[in-house]
Amino acid sequence: MISASQVSTVSGSGLPLVGNDIDTDRIIPARFLRAVTFDGLGEQVFADDRKQLSDHPFNQSQYQDAALLLVNRNFGCGSSREHAPQAIARWGIKALVGESFAEIFFGNCVAMGVPCVTAAAEDVSNLQSMVSADPMLQLTLDLEAMTVHAGDFFCPVDMGAGPRQMFLNGTWDACGQLVAQADAIEKTASQLPYVSWAS
Repeated sequence: MISASQVSTVSGSGLPLVGNDIDTDRIIPARFLRAVTFDGLGEQVFADDRKQLSDHPFNQSQYQDAALLLVNRNFGCGSSREHAPQAIARWGIKALVGESFAEIFFGNCVAMGVPCVTAAAEDVSNLQSMVSADPMLQLTLDLEAMTVHAGDFFCPVDMGAGPRQMFLNGTWDACGQLVAQADAIEKTASQLPYVSWAS
């Protein structure tokens, strides 16, 4: 049976974001971390960069419906704020393809169901150039085959075996797993002598 949490492919147009070492403070500036929920963070993604650079890719109309973000080396470095991947996802990005990702940023993306795959620098550069030339170009990330296709171009991508299986099996969703196992949890709890407090 296919779970709603399973992620095997992500398709859509791309957004090329060129640059190494783009940190979480640039992705979502610290002043936006005071929010109680993550609502509205998508509107503030790269807020300072976008204000300073009118031609920033996240400002450009041709990329507003992008589903795949194409990045370079060490993306998501810096502080471990979960707000950074939340802002990217709430803007509309469903997967990231890059040269490398900061470990905590990657882990936060997995916990949200947003796959981050790595590819050779040359392949990432080619994808960024192709999308810049044709913003309507459709890309497909295939986690079964571990490839990215863009028109006639395709390249291999990589992701650790554990996270990849979590996406393919739908087990990345920890809350969903708890809900799905509610009966088993209740049964186990009923057998524990210390879970019998009366209200």
